[in-house]
Amino acid sequence: MDRAILESNPHQVLEGLMICAYAVGASKGIIYVRAEYPLAVRIITHAIRQAEAIGLLGKNILGSSFDFEIEVFRGSGAFVCGEETALIRSIEGFRGMPTRRPPYPVEKGLGGSPTVINNVKTLASIAPIVKNGAAWYRRIGTANSPGTAIFSVVGNVVHPGLVEIPMGVSLRTLIFDICGGIPNKKKFKAVQIGGPSGGCLSEEFLDTPIDFDSLTEAGAMMGSGGMVVMDEDTCPVDVSRYFLDFTQKESCGKCTFCRIGTHHMLSILKRITTGEGRETDLEKLIQLSEDVKNGSLCGLGKTAPNPVLTSLKYFRADYEAHINEKRCPGLMCRPLVAYFIDLEKCARGCDACVGCCPVDAVFTTRNRKKGIDQSVCVKCGECMVACPPEYNAVRKVSPPGLAPVVERPKEPVEEKK
Repeated sequence: MDRAILESNPHQVLEGLMICAYAVGASKGIIYVRAEYPLAVRIITHAIRQAEAIGLLGKNILGSSFDFEIEVFRGSGAFVCGEETALIRSIEGFRGMPTRRPPYPVEKGLGGSPTVINNVKTLASIAPIVKNGAAWYRRIGTANSPGTAIFSVVGNVVHPGLVEIPMGVSLRTLIFDICGGIPNKKKFKAVQIGGPSGGCLSEEFLDTPIDFDSLTEAGAMMGSGGMVVMDEDTCPVDVSRYFLDFTQKESCGKCTFCRIGTHHMLSILKRITTGEGRETDLEKLIQLSEDVKNGSLCGLGKTAPNPVLTSLKYFRADYEAHINEKRCPGLMCRPLVAYFIDLEKCARGCDACVGCCPVDAVFTTRNRKKGIDQSVCVKCGECMVACPPEYNAVRKVSPPGLAPVVERPKEPVEEKK
């Protein structure tokens, strides 16, 4: 979201930054951009040069006594540097790790000087608010959450992309009316809101208004503006493992609970998704989640357990199926699924699945149809992708024991020419 604003409208961000600097009496501004966003860096740097060329940056701006310069700082891509004190440490040349507050950056920040930190969307909103007035801005959105929200909607939706909506619009309106709903006539299952540290909400929350209070009450958050929509073929357990794997790797390691607690949580989730979960694992996950939230210094650790806690709360049956039945209802956890070929639908002589199998697990049967050797299959799913849609013969089941056994001929069966 922020990257798109920098790339599409850099001058509005610069204008907001200059207004902010004028209001607080600052003479220098820094735009912190991840080095992985080279286009954003190039565009915002060019915009700064343009502003300097016409006298909107530099000494005695527009003939006034106001001096202001802007520097672009390229960060190393650490997720934790989204936390303001870690960001300051990164700019100062140290490892990006949060520090205790108080003192807050507005009291003692970069280089010991008072420092104001805002995100890109906030800065981009300043100029239109100054131009049109606070009352105009408050007419958009809700009483407690005025203005608009920008989301990067991805996943199982017909029209993914960046969407700007007034605060208060429901999740149902955003997902089904604006983004076109779930493709392939599949059912909605969940939506992850707020990025990797957000919450995983079920269908019962589709009519929840999108604002700060409502999302927080549901267990999610506005966060970085990320929204991942999931259909019926999604496994909440594996999704939680995926997001926790990211936040665990991005932990700076300063706080013991965040560093070690997320590691133990991830180990439990990996065990569950491989069919080795234990009955005591769910309560351990809840306890560890609360400990990590309470014992972490910055927002990364305090919010890292959110995907686990919300998915456990709203999709506990999926966790129990993994543990008690060794079954993945969403057919996503590779150790808990198996692929087989429906012989009634398999076409004689079609070798699409044979040619794509990386381990030679697909074979030709005596009646010249195809089978899958379960002892060799690595469950990559390429055979299902390669199978022509008019046949649709490859099936995926969980647990693996549901796959019918087809014996592989001892001698290869030659195809008819």
